[in-house]
Amino acid sequence: MRLYVWDPVVRIFHWSLALGFAALAVFIDPEGKLHVQLGYAIVVLVLLRLVWGLVGTRHARFSDFPPSLSAAMGQLSDIATGRAGNHVGHTPLGALMIYNLLVTMLLIGLTGYLMLTPRFFGSEPLYEAHGILVTWAEISVLIHIAAVFYESARSGINLPLAMLSGYKSRKDRNGG
Repeated sequence: MRLYVWDPVVRIFHWSLALGFAALAVFIDPEGKLHVQLGYAIVVLVLLRLVWGLVGTRHARFSDFPPSLSAAMGQLSDIATGRAGNHVGHTPLGALMIYNLLVTMLLIGLTGYLMLTPRFFGSEPLYEAHGILVTWAEISVLIHIAAVFYESARSGINLPLAMLSGYKSRKDRNGG
């Protein structure tokens, strides 16, 4: 079975955000101009994704994956009992992670911007909040990556490939 799920906007956003955040977190000098410029670019990416979440294709819209603790608990129950989920778009746990990362990226951008303003320049509490948010984002990203690989193995759907190609493919459990 092969289904087209992820449109180009979702895929480009996903990989641009991943590469941009990784560059900021690992490679780019946090005191440099490039850090600020890439930080602004990430905020713009997130804002564009928020718009696309309202007007985009079916599985890109937030209405397709509303945040739901009860649905997430149901997915955890499915995982614990070995039941296969039937989620064409984002899973309930994936939805919570998406909302978490979108909000966290915006808060990182906001605290970063505020640290450059005359009123908050040199603010130690704001600097610490920015660092805590970055650490939270890094932990969230690691959890996200681990969950994607776990769910790929559990479901038989190569989720990283789906986010590259746009297509979710599942091999028939009977060998097809």
